[in-house]
Amino acid sequence: MVSTSGTRGIRNNNPGNIDYNPRNSWQGQLGIEVGVSYPRFARFDTPENGIRALAKLLLAYRGKDGMPGVGGPGIDTVRETINRWAPGGENDTEAYIASVANYLGVKPNDPIDVRLPATLRRLVEAIIVHENGRNPYTVAVLDEGVDRALA
Repeated sequence: MVSTSGTRGIRNNNPGNIDYNPRNSWQGQLGIEVGVSYPRFARFDTPENGIRALAKLLLAYRGKDGMPGVGGPGIDTVRETINRWAPGGENDTEAYIASVANYLGVKPNDPIDVRLPATLRRLVEAIIVHENGRNPYTVAVLDEGVDRALA
């Protein structure tokens, strides 16, 4: 059931605020958001499926080209991940990077391994908090969404 209260990401069961793209057939995706002046984000049937999509994207980033001189091969630092997730121009990317790195207890350019369930879960939670101002989900909901992404 799609929520009718909270931030846009919470209402859409899309706490990472993933843009809607009709070419993506995310598990549980209901289509583009409704009830807003400028629809942009995907809606999901459950928070777990929205969290799954968020985690799946983060896992996919690992195989993409990273920033020269930052981390190792591929996207493997908070700086590289957030630069891809929330590009400048529409975000204060440096503040976002600092927030997520602090949440993870690492420096922005320290390598992280999102393939580790605990790291992925913490990164997902940090993005949810930054995107929505809080994390309204229980540990069970977060774990289920991340577990679905790793399955």
